[in-house]
Amino acid sequence: MTVSYESEQAIAIEAVRSASALCRAVRAEISPESLSKRDQSPVTVADFGAQALICRTLAEAFPGDPVIAEEDSTALQTPDNAAMLDRVIEHVRRLIPDAERHDVLRWLDHGGARGYSDRFWTLDPIDGTKGFLRGGQYAVALALIVGGRVEVAALACPSLPFVPRSDGPVGTIFSAIRGQGTRARPLEEESPVHEIRVSDQDDAASARFCESVESGHSAHGESAAIAERLGIITPPVRLDSQAKYAVVARGEAEIYLRLPTRADYREKIWDHAAGALIVEEAGGVVTDVAGRPLDFTHGSELAVNRGVIVSNGRFHERVLNALG
Repeated sequence: MTVSYESEQAIAIEAVRSASALCRAVRAEISPESLSKRDQSPVTVADFGAQALICRTLAEAFPGDPVIAEEDSTALQTPDNAAMLDRVIEHVRRLIPDAERHDVLRWLDHGGARGYSDRFWTLDPIDGTKGFLRGGQYAVALALIVGGRVEVAALACPSLPFVPRSDGPVGTIFSAIRGQGTRARPLEEESPVHEIRVSDQDDAASARFCESVESGHSAHGESAAIAERLGIITPPVRLDSQAKYAVVARGEAEIYLRLPTRADYREKIWDHAAGALIVEEAGGVVTDVAGRPLDFTHGSELAVNRGVIVSNGRFHERVLNALG
């Protein structure tokens, strides 16, 4: 029997939309002084606030579904972080006016699952924390995993223009249900909704690839060597977060490389689940560096995968071969 996930998708879209509104409100309060002091508190407030909002929505709509999310309330409940907790509650109350302290903590801890189950959600409330702080790209990433497969994804990119390279609305939500394609809509509006597809580019000389801004997240030197082997001459586009999945999905780049920086590192599922389905349903391919599908049956980590290769499909075998 075919299962419809229309309700899950609609709720996921609204959840990442409300979380994005909170993130934008926190981002608007960041002062140049706090940035110069390398103050991490704004992104922490946004992280916790976004997770509280989304987990509240999921708990009400799907009370039996576990959520594997990045944060929990432990750090917020220490005396040293009392002021930060107050700020989180303040921002949540702008959207949920009757939220109390115990509510916010309970919602946060609804994301505390760590083990695999047959149906669960995974959430990264702010993917790309440094992008958030510097005014670059970040994402709110939510995915439903059923039987080890990502079935629903909602990926909000609050700083990504809805129309690429335009002066139009900034902020885009990408969503997908397995087997039904990928769609993009403006963050602050219900319409227009566009179906998106990966590019059909297969000429290496014209290919574009993207990678993480932070070299600690992906081996930039190895990426450059692979690009040279493939004959790619365009410099890489570096941007934070799962926005990289989004730009491949809508044809702004053909390849995204996230190559392991050390042998024992394993990716977290919340960093890839939503983006992977967004790309695959747009016609692209996502594997690890050995060409294996991403395996979401090991709790919070991609325990049997190393690295991630994302492409429009036409370059995938060539990238894997270049990795040797």
